[in-house]
Amino acid sequence: MGWMRDETGLGKCDANHVPLTPLSHLQRAARIFAGHDALIYGDIRRTYAEYHRRVSQLASALVKVGVQPGDVVATLLPNIPAQSEATFAVPACAAVLNTINIRLDVDTIAYILDHGEAKVLLVDSQFLPQALAAIDLMTGPAPLLIEVPDDQAGVHATGSGVIYEDFLATGDPDFSWIMPKDEWESLALNYTSGTTGRPKGVVYHHRGAYLITLGNAVKWEMPIFARYLQIVPLFHCNGWTHTWMLPALGAAAICCRDITARAIYAAIADHGATHFGGAPIVLNMLINAKPQDRRSFDHVVNVFTAGAPPAPATLAAIGKLGFAVRQVYGLTETYGHVTECIWDPAWDTLPEAEQAAIKARQGVGSPIMEDVSVVDDQMVPVPWDGVTQGEIVMRGNAVMKGYLKNPEATDKAFAGGYFHSEDLAVQHQGGAIQIVDRAKDIIISGGENISSVEVESALMNHPAVNLCAVVAQPDDKWGETPCAFVELKDGATLDEAALIAFLRERLAGFKCPKRVVFQDLPKTATGKIQKYELRLIARNGG
Repeated sequence: MGWMRDETGLGKCDANHVPLTPLSHLQRAARIFAGHDALIYGDIRRTYAEYHRRVSQLASALVKVGVQPGDVVATLLPNIPAQSEATFAVPACAAVLNTINIRLDVDTIAYILDHGEAKVLLVDSQFLPQALAAIDLMTGPAPLLIEVPDDQAGVHATGSGVIYEDFLATGDPDFSWIMPKDEWESLALNYTSGTTGRPKGVVYHHRGAYLITLGNAVKWEMPIFARYLQIVPLFHCNGWTHTWMLPALGAAAICCRDITARAIYAAIADHGATHFGGAPIVLNMLINAKPQDRRSFDHVVNVFTAGAPPAPATLAAIGKLGFAVRQVYGLTETYGHVTECIWDPAWDTLPEAEQAAIKARQGVGSPIMEDVSVVDDQMVPVPWDGVTQGEIVMRGNAVMKGYLKNPEATDKAFAGGYFHSEDLAVQHQGGAIQIVDRAKDIIISGGENISSVEVESALMNHPAVNLCAVVAQPDDKWGETPCAFVELKDGATLDEAALIAFLRERLAGFKCPKRVVFQDLPKTATGKIQKYELRLIARNGG
């Protein structure tokens, strides 16, 4: 062992140390998978050589309009080829990618553009009105607007901005990518759903993205040349980082603009899709698809599901249709999913209902995570008894750098050397985690987080509303939807339709309650609204 104390001449150099970045995956794929499918969308089929060329052009074009290292480039796009190209091109010019949720209201989009200080905004023609309205609300400098039409879907250019293909043509296909000098450099800026008010800006680094892409491929047992259907929105944790992962395997990305059962079955039958990720709502969509929307296929389709705990009945039903589903769990702050429900062959003999219940667990930490545990208020791990509740905490390379311009929230999230999820769970024998409740009354509808506080704040703007509370109610399609309980002021009158219409002027459509119950609200002796009682009413349809 003595020689190990002498490390003379054993330092880092260009030969033995390269900063980790997912950009390396596409650089490699352009060389060794040049002729293989990289992007598929309608009539569009692009090889890895073509994909790399277009990414280089876009990176070059961004530099030519003044984008500098560390600047933010935002997108307001569905899962179309331009979104995949931007996923690589923005960091390829050393800028930071900010994919914005296309379902957000105008005010929140404006806030994100201001807070992130976006220099450029790529926007789909369908969402151009929202983008222009958001820019009008900004207090800071407006970003350069690049309009991205989608002729494949019949969404044509309006002429309100520079057209994407024209902008791309100004770029150099031989542009030399600006690779990170430090793997800790910022790669992406993703905003939370604003479950406690304004959304927080989560900053990713190159190292974390590189490692999670390889970790995801390992835990999914994903083969070379897989064909991945992009259902997870690329504005959700950059599509759970899967778009950065695919070139490492020479895998094809099948773009999917509108998530319908017909489109998913068609992608499987026509393009041979082998893998996709999606919220439980997607699984229910496939289970309940009309006969005319279904297509037969002769291979197993591997699915990661996350966004909300799936019902065991859903998992049991989807498995009979040719889909092998695995439950995963994560957050925006962890680059997407960082746990997986690993199946033990010993469970094969269990009754079907018990197998489905096990598959509904969020599972154990992925290989790249140092630790994922459930702890009590003193940061002591809870017993693995499947009963004792605690908070899910985690540490590892797939944890964000922190919240942009919010050191207080960052310090709170990282207290005790772990990232605090604020999700409540139990831990079973073997370490499998299972969520039992959601902190802060988050409502998860179709994979989207909805803040009850935000909806309540909007309700309180109505002059007839005295008090209100919003809780989740079960929904066959969306998993959960908001249910509002409203106590009116004395003498005031208001009906459900009028109140929902009022809210639609202030909130994104998916955040608006689907049901309003007018009643006196139950309260404690100190005047606190008893949401527990309201949840029972909403759950039981009372």
